[in-house]
Amino acid sequence: MTAVTRAASSRAELTTVIKRARNIMRKDAGLNGDADRIPQLSWLLFLKSLDDHERTREALEDDYRPVLSAPYRWRDWAGADAIPQRTGDHLSVFVNQELIPHLAGLKGSSRGHRTRDVVAQIFADVHNRMLSGYLLAELIDQIDNVNFNSSDDLHTMAHVYESMLKEMRDAAGDAGEFYTPRPVVRFMVDMVDPGVREVVMDPATGTGGFLVEAHEHVSQQVRSVDDRERTRETIRGFEKKPQPYLLCQMNLLLHGALDPLVVRGNALLPPLSEQRADAVDVVLTNPPFGGEEEASVAKSFPAGMRTSETSWLFLQAVMARIERRRGRAAVVVPNSTLFDKGVGARIKRQLLEHFDLHTVVRLPDGVFEPYTAIPSNLLFFEAGRPTEDIWYYELPRPEGRKKYTKTKPLRFEEFSDLAAWWGEPGAGPERRERRVENEHAWKVSVSEIVERGYDLDLRNPHQGESLENRPVAEILDELVEVEEQLLALLRDLRGEPTS
Repeated sequence: MTAVTRAASSRAELTTVIKRARNIMRKDAGLNGDADRIPQLSWLLFLKSLDDHERTREALEDDYRPVLSAPYRWRDWAGADAIPQRTGDHLSVFVNQELIPHLAGLKGSSRGHRTRDVVAQIFADVHNRMLSGYLLAELIDQIDNVNFNSSDDLHTMAHVYESMLKEMRDAAGDAGEFYTPRPVVRFMVDMVDPGVREVVMDPATGTGGFLVEAHEHVSQQVRSVDDRERTRETIRGFEKKPQPYLLCQMNLLLHGALDPLVVRGNALLPPLSEQRADAVDVVLTNPPFGGEEEASVAKSFPAGMRTSETSWLFLQAVMARIERRRGRAAVVVPNSTLFDKGVGARIKRQLLEHFDLHTVVRLPDGVFEPYTAIPSNLLFFEAGRPTEDIWYYELPRPEGRKKYTKTKPLRFEEFSDLAAWWGEPGAGPERRERRVENEHAWKVSVSEIVERGYDLDLRNPHQGESLENRPVAEILDELVEVEEQLLALLRDLRGEPTS
């Protein structure tokens, strides 16, 4: 049997193992849909992967001190060699009353402290949702077949896990998190082009899509052991909700990220001065749209820049994070960010005066379906110089397509013309000198934006006057004007004085 054949066989066997695991969970009355099943599978996979990792290090390093000790290691209570072999109520009682409380109570030590803290953060919010100890034992037997020290198993598990995350997001509907389509994530990472020695952050990580893609992007640049070491601790993030935090940690682990610093907490809580001090090179994020933060969160922002709207707070936080290192950022924003006035206009003024907002990509409607129908844009900006000109690029839908759907979503190939137009990815205005206007791209001077009161919601001058090509704010202003004219006409007909 060739190596390729063995790898294919291994992938097929592992896919079968995961399919069996999911079928077992479907039988348990305590699990309702993938929103319950995937977190349950995730924390079990996390413990199995941690034990495989610890076994390897114990064999190679004489002075290695493991994160977990007996009887709380996977091999002690869940593996094929576990003594005693628990099942039924005996297993449920151990998991619910001993294992999970112990893991949640772990505290850092001088060595391995970060992993212990991560385990404690994860299990502080973990619950064994399976009611049947017998089904739980069956599930554990299946997971025990996964070898996380096998590159084939690790790669296959990562692929299967991403597929399951997508299924969970698709099934979540309005109750789900706001997830970013993989083609959008990949394009943003490619254009920002993080390097081996650069620190990358997502302050709203969700399940870790941007961080995983950034890790994959940087891994392709690794050429030596020294390069590999320099990628440690370069992946950072914040996630305040327990379930996405667990899924993010599992996602990063499966993709081989070394020592990611993902914090369970709100990225908006530290004052901007602290965020500037804890600077990074690259920020990639899709902050929540339309959400609201508590008043106490907004108080940590400067007077005149305070708002409860999360997208504006996150934009300020992103600017603070890249300012000291003269870094760069790519951020997903709704159309309202482009045309908002008041606090929004003041934040945009700060952005243009202190950062180079060099590119705005206008995405087609429906890219984020089924999570939201809100039209969205990608902002690309860099610290260290003010904005002089802004390039706009309106990404067209494929010919003949009126909308994107769950079965026919946006494809990465649709970014190919934009990527070719972009020029060499990465930082520096000199790399954008060869850009030219075309039917999808146009350039606007910052002076025009200032004259418009920092309204960035500009139409494509090459696409005529159709409604879908006109700025939302402009259409709303016209509707209000027409409405006022109609009301004046009705008052006149009734003989009422007009104001």
